[in-house]
Amino acid sequence: MKIAILNGSPRTKNTAAMVNAFAEGAKEAGHEVDILHVGKMQIKECLGCEYCHKKGNGTCIQKDDMQNVLPMLNEADMLVFATPVYYRSITTHLSVVIHRMYPIGKSKKATKSALLVSSLNPGTWKSIEFYYRDLLELIGLEDCGIRTLYGEERESEEKLAEIRAFAKTL
Repeated sequence: MKIAILNGSPRTKNTAAMVNAFAEGAKEAGHEVDILHVGKMQIKECLGCEYCHKKGNGTCIQKDDMQNVLPMLNEADMLVFATPVYYRSITTHLSVVIHRMYPIGKSKKATKSALLVSSLNPGTWKSIEFYYRDLLELIGLEDCGIRTLYGEERESEEKLAEIRAFAKTL
């Protein structure tokens, strides 16, 4: 299975540790993994211009880093969304990517999804869970699970091992 992980964090700790643990477990299980550091990419917001549907044959009129992301999403069998909690929501970086998936609707191959969330406090990710489940219903992906780490858990090798084990089960 080919897995595309969308890391919406602009930072190199916490969420990145979760992403790396997930990727390690998935690779150990024989899956191909692409980590897309969308939190560090230059991706503009959707203009809502409909070029992608009316003239662009599924391509966006904007020329930015999303041109590199969309082909990977189209080839993925599974999408993994990874984000820290910013004001009880996903990062703007990840939100922009989700909005810019509009030209394709969803991955052309993906049938599954998972969510990785890091936060400072327990429970602050609950509003993200609602958004995530609604998104999956909209784009037609099966939820394979949500994994969260908060506070000191974010640096716990035991908790990261649980994420590796989770990825091996997919």
